[in-house]
Amino acid sequence: MRVLGIETSCDETGVAIYDTERGLLADALYSQVAMHAEYGGVVPELASRDHTRRLLPLIQRVLDEAGMTRSELDAIAYTAGPGLVGALMVGASTAHGMARALGVPVLGVHHMEGHLLAPMLEESPPDFPFVALLVSGGHTQLVEVQGLGLYRLLGESVDDAAGEAFDKTAKMLGLSYPGGPQVARLAEAGSPGRFRFPRPMTDRPGLDFSFSGLKTHTLTTLRQLEQAGELDDQARADVARAFEEAVVDTLTIKCRRALDDTGLKRLVMAGGVSANQRLRERLATEVAKRNAQVFYPRGRFCTDNGAMIALAGALRLQAGERDATGHMKAVPRWPMDTLTSPASA
Repeated sequence: MRVLGIETSCDETGVAIYDTERGLLADALYSQVAMHAEYGGVVPELASRDHTRRLLPLIQRVLDEAGMTRSELDAIAYTAGPGLVGALMVGASTAHGMARALGVPVLGVHHMEGHLLAPMLEESPPDFPFVALLVSGGHTQLVEVQGLGLYRLLGESVDDAAGEAFDKTAKMLGLSYPGGPQVARLAEAGSPGRFRFPRPMTDRPGLDFSFSGLKTHTLTTLRQLEQAGELDDQARADVARAFEEAVVDTLTIKCRRALDDTGLKRLVMAGGVSANQRLRERLATEVAKRNAQVFYPRGRFCTDNGAMIALAGALRLQAGERDATGHMKAVPRWPMDTLTSPASA
């Protein structure tokens, strides 16, 4: 089955073609980062308009790259949520229009399920079951995964997601959008140990996260440095280092607990923050101590992309799932634990 995947949940237009027998045939991505950087964050109306401009040319591009015509597609998958409703509608309406014209099935896919399955695009994919850390600008969750659609939420952020905290900290430090990579780059020049920030909610049982207090602590530190006349470039780098280490330690501690609590030996990490090198190194060390394995998607599949949607859609389409005719979905808020296994649907 050759599935066209469409991702338009936020500020990146992603398109890919996945073949259930041959794997990923082609993928393309257009990022709106430069456009939104001027405003310091995503402007929903601009995002929707840009998806409208970019989507059809990107679809043609991946078809050409795969050496296919539209008539050779067997199905279409699109991101149905969560995300910005206007952006989601662009992908949903395009997918349903194409599917109706081609006479093929179409399916709305959960964005975070796409991230969760992204490591399966690699040469050595993880087998079920595993623990998944989904960590991005909008989500920080630990999920026990027994199979496709068999998810048990172990813990999540009670306030800011880790990626959101990175972005807000970047603004405090005077860095550009998107903040995560900028903070990580600045942290490389930071001196370890000058500041030690709190590791939120690690001194109590449980697997929930909280990054709002860490963000406030960062702001307080910067203000104190400024008042003392000590907020120079090195101090900013030292603060970035302390912030990043606090986030990495917090995520690592919670992942370690999740593996211990479930008894599982495989950890999957996906989402934009999963590209952070310090986090990857720490998790690799901790997982090795438990004779376990950690799996990541390649760098370009950590952020939003069409390949993960094509893959997630293909797995569910193969199991017989599809949208009812004319019933396109755009669900801005869609809890992942409401998903079901295709076998039980």
